Amino acid sequence: MSMVHVAPEAHLVLDPLTSLLAAEREDVIQYSMDPIMAQLDELDKIADDLINSLSPNKELMNSFPGRENTSYHAGFYGNTFYGVVVGLGVAGLMLLVMGALGVM
Repeated sequence: MSMVHVAPEAHLVLDPLTSLLAAEREDVIQYSMDPIMAQLDELDKIADDLINSLSPNKELMNSFPGRENTSYHAGFYGNTFYGVVVGLGVAGLMLLVMGALGVM
């Protein structure tokens, strides 16, 4: 954030962001917020990426293009696999129990 010296002999400065014309004072120190705003913009991108990681069909910052639905497909196929394995295990256990009861 820089100030424009409108009249250096009269010590007048103009703030271009707010269009405020004021007297330049020696007892006031003003710091530039540009580096901090750049860091805040980067943190804002990271926060948006963190929120996007909760949705399976959003693109992440550090992923390759075209990988939007990867976690959705991985979750679907992974849960299908484990569902089939558990279902076959329960069905096999039921057959064993029914076979053991049928023998008695």
